[in-house]
Amino acid sequence: MPNKPEFVKNLGLAAGSALPVGVPIPWPLATPPDGWLRCDGSIFGAAQYPELAKVYPSLRLPDLRGEFIRGWDDSGKVDVGRRLLSSQNFAFQDHYHALPTSTGVDWDKSEQGITTVFSDAKAQNFAWDTSQSGGNNTGLWSGNLFRTYRSSVDGGVSVANETRPRNIAFNYIVRAV
Repeated sequence: MPNKPEFVKNLGLAAGSALPVGVPIPWPLATPPDGWLRCDGSIFGAAQYPELAKVYPSLRLPDLRGEFIRGWDDSGKVDVGRRLLSSQNFAFQDHYHALPTSTGVDWDKSEQGITTVFSDAKAQNFAWDTSQSGGNNTGLWSGNLFRTYRSSVDGGVSVANETRPRNIAFNYIVRAV
């Protein structure tokens, strides 16, 4: 970029910007413009950035690397007990998958002894896949127990070590002066 200060000025991000000090915004470059800081958890000085210290009195910027910003629910209906600037670990909503059983095709949480219909499968039509391990499980079938397993997916579905929406990486920066 030949004239970075002019670019920043044209975006309205230079000193005197309409954006208040401390507002995080996505930034497409590795280095923030003059007067801006990366939201990387850094500690800053109140003497150098007095207005920023009013917004972040802990004198530490939020670390937004690899994070999504979520609107604060001060009603307590969605995110009970959350505070402003608090972080939240990943979560996956609790759910279950029904297995066909000898007593029906659904599972209510009171059913105790589930017998799978897989025990009736003929060997030539059904094979246990023990190549996919599930944590501490050593195999899919163990005596009378149907054990859990992790399955890979076909058809182009992406899997990872986290649950996340599609995204594009930007730096979050805050106006410091």
